[in-house]
Amino acid sequence: MKKLMTMTRQFRDDENGAAMVEYTILLGLIAGATIAAVITIGVYVTGAFTSLCTTLNGAITGSCVATPA
Repeated sequence: MKKLMTMTRQFRDDENGAAMVEYTILLGLIAGATIAAVITIGVYVTGAFTSLCTTLNGAITGSCVATPA
């Protein structure tokens, strides 16, 4: 039991756990920002290709079949 209490005190006083939590939060923020950027770019590219397909379908020589996502 004394060994368990000693380990508990060491864990409480150790600052590596706090650093790990900070890095985990930072990693989560970076992952969230990356996901948001990919979604935003995907929406923009989808809109650009839809506009291009609409323009090609209106042209005499062009043809484009746009499929909804």
